[in-house]
Amino acid sequence: MQQTPSQTVGPFFAFGLLKKGENVLVSDATKGERIRIEGRVLDGEGQPMPDAMIEIWQANGYGRYNHPEDKQEKPLDPSFKGFGRAGTDQNGVYWFETIKPGSVPGPDNSVQAPHLNVIVFARGMLLHAFTRIYFEGEAANKSDPVLSRVEDQGRRATLIARREESGGKILYRFDIRLQGENETVFFDI
Repeated sequence: MQQTPSQTVGPFFAFGLLKKGENVLVSDATKGERIRIEGRVLDGEGQPMPDAMIEIWQANGYGRYNHPEDKQEKPLDPSFKGFGRAGTDQNGVYWFETIKPGSVPGPDNSVQAPHLNVIVFARGMLLHAFTRIYFEGEAANKSDPVLSRVEDQGRRATLIARREESGGKILYRFDIRLQGENETVFFDI
């Protein structure tokens, strides 16, 4: 009897899970400040991951999730679902067209800074990785109950997207490093 050769997970995301346009979360009717999130997914050696998949889940511009368990009095935006999925290209680049989310409630009556919840799927990862994208220049970052749990300022910086302007549009740059120097903070949830 012969053993089955070892295999890593993927790359299968583009074939079964990615659909064209899932990285565009907005339409002309969507309320809120339009932004683009763009970055690269890098492996432990700093090399691009050309076959990763990124999912985001976020509140709308008012700070309400399009989910039945979000019972806040804030308005829902029927033109914004708050979920997106993007694959990386040969250079490890991914992008999303979305809106900047509003603040959402946190534990013990706290308020969370605007953020995107992120799940990373990549070749060789048996378990996907959870992280967040926060926005540079947000005053609420200082008191965010999740971000403040990352005590090391250098590590905390791996969760902050850098703001740029490109052609009159707002762009937030956010690279995801899976291991190694400047590894993105991932959460065990």
